[in-house]
Amino acid sequence: MNDRMVVVLDVGKTMAKASLWDEAGVLVRRIVRPNTHCLSGEYPALDAAGIEVWLGEVLKQFAGLGRIGAIIPVAHGAAAAIIRHGALAAPPMDYEYEPSQEHREAYRDQRDAFSHTGSPAMGLALNLGQQLHCLEAIRPDLLTGDSVILPWPQYWAWVLSGVAASEVTSLGSHTDLWSPVRSGASDMAVRRGWAARLAPLREARDVLGPISLDWARRTGLPGDVQVYAGLHDSNAALHAARGFPEIADQDATVISTGTWFVSMRSLGSESTFDLETLPGDRNCLVNVDTEGRPAPTALFMGGREIELLGGADIDAPERQNPMMAAIHEVVNQDIMVLPTMAPGTGPFPNGRGGWARARADASESGAAIALYAALMCDVGLDLIGARGPVLIDGRFGQCVPFARALARLRQDARVFVGSEESDVSFGALRVARPHLKPNIALQEVSPLGLDLSAYRSRWRDRVSAP
Repeated sequence: MNDRMVVVLDVGKTMAKASLWDEAGVLVRRIVRPNTHCLSGEYPALDAAGIEVWLGEVLKQFAGLGRIGAIIPVAHGAAAAIIRHGALAAPPMDYEYEPSQEHREAYRDQRDAFSHTGSPAMGLALNLGQQLHCLEAIRPDLLTGDSVILPWPQYWAWVLSGVAASEVTSLGSHTDLWSPVRSGASDMAVRRGWAARLAPLREARDVLGPISLDWARRTGLPGDVQVYAGLHDSNAALHAARGFPEIADQDATVISTGTWFVSMRSLGSESTFDLETLPGDRNCLVNVDTEGRPAPTALFMGGREIELLGGADIDAPERQNPMMAAIHEVVNQDIMVLPTMAPGTGPFPNGRGGWARARADASESGAAIALYAALMCDVGLDLIGARGPVLIDGRFGQCVPFARALARLRQDARVFVGSEESDVSFGALRVARPHLKPNIALQEVSPLGLDLSAYRSRWRDRVSAP
């Protein structure tokens, strides 16, 4: 069915996106839904029910646009669903849940060493094991009987096909449940009995089965539509990048930008990596790519911090020229943002974020926020030992001051930006259709024509590591 169209379901933290791609890998339609915040008793939950209703309507629209042959889900990390008796057993916990001090300390004492999992201790409920620990305390009956744990992308594959699966890129994303060193469940996951409840391990490119009869009737899709296991969103961005000759199989880094800014290093065929060099206390981790290989990663909650700073629209086309015109004044006047606006995250998890010197002027503040994002990415790239080209993926790649400032800070690397046709969704598409190559070329970023070395030094001097 490689001659049919493919639907990619991308369930991000902030937005859910569904895109339709033709057999040549050209984007036909994309529909976006802002995700809503839900409450479920004692914890905030992901809006599984709302997304499912929306997905049914979207697939009905897509069914009228051509013959569809496959659906592949991709979703954010630090999320899972528990199913029992063929249904969702409880609303999936939102990782922004704040565990009690008692639950956090009890869980912390059971975690495996960073050298075993490549998974750092993170704030909120950003470690999936922390979520399971809290859910068991809230609902002692939840993980009993025939309960099965599904990572978030694979939950959507199960919704559509009825087949339960786990997958390595999802399990390997700061869950505490996976050991990339031995390519298996972590010691803690085994001790707690969670490993035994993980759905059978499948590869992202595996077809789990055809769409269920119920979904075929609801949407008008053919009954032989193939449902793939799917994968973690940042890994999908990495997979998309490898389709470009500038990235391919060499040592390179992809910065996926959205709610999170995730800098994931793709090790070249001749590259080696020593886990001991990665600082586990600065939100660095070892992701696992679609081939099961380690991918050193640094992350911070960039999109959320940008929003908190009042810069949610710094990627808007009309803002680029005014911000570029203001950036010289920002640097000369030492207008800057210090980390961290999202406590417990990023390379400075203990920092108290805020303006070192603020301006009411929207263009100057926007430029300073863009510089902040570039400085944070620059630190992350240093922490993971980034070499070779850098590709900025996602919406904030369209923020010109951010991209050009990062290119200036990383003068020894070529920096590129992609487009919506080379993003997370295209990476998922390439998992289902590996023969596809991008239909667009990467755009190389021209470094900012302003020396940022002194500004960076002053910023780093004001920032204290954990």
